[in-house]
Amino acid sequence: MNWLDQWTERRLRGIAQRSSRRSFLGRLGGLLAGAATLPLLPVARGADKAPESGDPTSCDYWRYCATDGFLCACCGGSASSCPPGTEMSPITWIGTCTNPVDNAAYVISYNDCCGKSACGNCSCTRNEGDRPIYQPQLNNEYNWCLGTEHQTYNCSVARVIGKAD
Repeated sequence: MNWLDQWTERRLRGIAQRSSRRSFLGRLGGLLAGAATLPLLPVARGADKAPESGDPTSCDYWRYCATDGFLCACCGGSASSCPPGTEMSPITWIGTCTNPVDNAAYVISYNDCCGKSACGNCSCTRNEGDRPIYQPQLNNEYNWCLGTEHQTYNCSVARVIGKAD
């Protein structure tokens, strides 16, 4: 074991002679800042790239197959954007809906818009593929405003993430 201790000591002393605490702290800070961005990666923002038809203010609109709440398209927003004065929750539930234009299945991210009292317009409850609350990422009865500054629910959006495999 003595040889391992000597080898480790030589290596660590060599590193200590060639670097300073400031450079170590700078590298550590850069590493921590880079690691802090990792949770953002899987939340790649969808581009709503799907052929469209239908009325986004109607509960029968194809994207709303797993929604439950007020439609933001009736509350000053759109099918994929929140109304002014609200913020989109970073916490989401997902569904897979079939687009009647190309008959393809798309993964839809349902985000609640939070910060104002409930909109009250265009209530829509379609629970296709809904799961019990023990699988919260697939359940639409959960409080999805937990990741926002104000936890008051206003309405829900349905953003196309991409085609389902």
